[in-house]
Amino acid sequence: MSTTKNPGPAPAAARAALDAAAVRAKQKEFLFSSCANYYQEPIVPAEGRGTRVKDLDGREYLDFFGGILTLSVGHAHPRVNAALKAQIDRIGHVSSLYPHTQVVQLAETLARITPGRLRKTYFVASGTEADETAVTLAQVFTGALEIIALRHGYSGRSMLAQSLTGHATWRAVPSQFAAVKHAVAPYCYRCPLKLTYPSCGVQCAKDIGELIQTTTTGKIAGFLAEPILGVGGFITPPPEYFQIAVDIVRKHGGIFLCDEVQTGFGRTGTHMFGISHWGVEPDVMTMAKGIANGMPLAACIATPEIADSFQKLQISTFGGNPLSCAAANATIDVIETEELARNSATQGRRLREGLEELQRRFPRTIGEVRGKGLMQAIELVVDETAGDRTPNPQLTAKVFEETKKRGLLIGKGGLFGNVFRIAPALNVEAREIDEALAILGESFAAIPG
Repeated sequence: MSTTKNPGPAPAAARAALDAAAVRAKQKEFLFSSCANYYQEPIVPAEGRGTRVKDLDGREYLDFFGGILTLSVGHAHPRVNAALKAQIDRIGHVSSLYPHTQVVQLAETLARITPGRLRKTYFVASGTEADETAVTLAQVFTGALEIIALRHGYSGRSMLAQSLTGHATWRAVPSQFAAVKHAVAPYCYRCPLKLTYPSCGVQCAKDIGELIQTTTTGKIAGFLAEPILGVGGFITPPPEYFQIAVDIVRKHGGIFLCDEVQTGFGRTGTHMFGISHWGVEPDVMTMAKGIANGMPLAACIATPEIADSFQKLQISTFGGNPLSCAAANATIDVIETEELARNSATQGRRLREGLEELQRRFPRTIGEVRGKGLMQAIELVVDETAGDRTPNPQLTAKVFEETKKRGLLIGKGGLFGNVFRIAPALNVEAREIDEALAILGESFAAIPG
C-alpha cells in the first residue's frame, strides 16, 4: 500500500482563496474529529474588533464568549496589539533559560495584584500545565500525594488534568491517578446531597472532611478548586463554602490550590481574582485565558516557601515568552487603568438583571440564572414550574442556533450540555449588554412551546 501523501496547497495563493465552506471542509479532513466546533454550520471568524467579530461570509456577530473567557479587553485591542508589534520587532522568543524584561515585569505585577502572600511565579503555556505545576508543588511541599478536586470541575487535557476533571465527557481514558479524590460540588441548584441552602449548613463543604478520612491516608497534599466552576456551567458556591472547605483541608495537612483560569483578571467583578469574593487566601494560584487577551500564556504563583520547596530543575520552552508576556503586561495595564473589574461588576449587574427578567418571561424552561460579574449562566430544564429539573440539552441546542442566527455568540457548558455561558469582554458597554439580552429574548421566543 502506498504511503505517498498528496501534496499540500500552494502556499499563499491557495490559502488566500479559501472561503468559509472550504475552511469547514478542511477542518473535517485535516483536524481531529474530537476537535468539536460550535453550531450545526460553524462560523469561520475572519476579523474582530472589541466585542464584534466578522466571519468569512461577511456576517457580523456580537461576541459574548470571547474565545472561552480569554479576550479580557476584546478583539484586537489597540494597546495590546501595539505592545505585541513593538515586542516582535525586538525579540520574539528566548525560552525560560533566560530572564527578560517582560517576564520579570509580569511576575512582579502578579505578586502585587494577587491576594495574600502569593509572590513567586512559574510561567507555562496553558492552564493544563499551570494546574499540573500546582499539584506538583503541593506534593513536593507537603510530602503527601493525594489531591482533592471537585466533581463538575475541569482542569485540562493531560492525563493528570483529566484525572482531576469531574466530567465524564472530558475524560478520554479512565483516571490515571488514584491519588485524586473528588468531593461533591457546591451545586446548590442540583445539590448532590438533596439538601437546600442555607438550612443545609453547607454540608457539601463539610463532607470534604469525611472524604479525606474515608478515601485517603488522612494526610493530603492539597485541594484544587475553581472559585466558580467554569466548564461545569458557572456553578457558583455559597459564600461560606471556601472558608469551610479550606479550613478542613489545612487541618489535614493540605494546601489550597486556587484555579483562576476562568475567573481571573476582573472577570467576576470588583476584585481582580474570583477567590477574593470569598475572603480566602490561596497557597498556590493558577491562571491562564484572560491573562494575555488571547496569546498563549499561563502562570502558577505560590507563596515563597512553597515555591522554593521545589528544588529539581524545570524548563518551559514557551512559558513566559516575550510576546505573550508583552501582551499580558498590556492587558493587565488596560484592566487596571480603565478600572475594568469595576465595569465587570456594573455591567454584570445589568446582564444579571436582564437574564433574571428572561427567567420571569420563560419560567418553565429557565431553571436557574447564576454567576458573578461578567461570568453569567442560564441553566435550561424541562419544566421548572412543575418541579421537573431534568436537564434540557435539546432546547439548549435550539436556542443556541437561534442566537447565532440573530448575530450573538455565547458559550455552552455543564455536565449535561444544558447551560449557556455568557462572558463578554470586560470593557463591554451597556448598549451591547442590552443588544445581547434582546437577542436572547427573541431566540427563546422563537422556539415553539
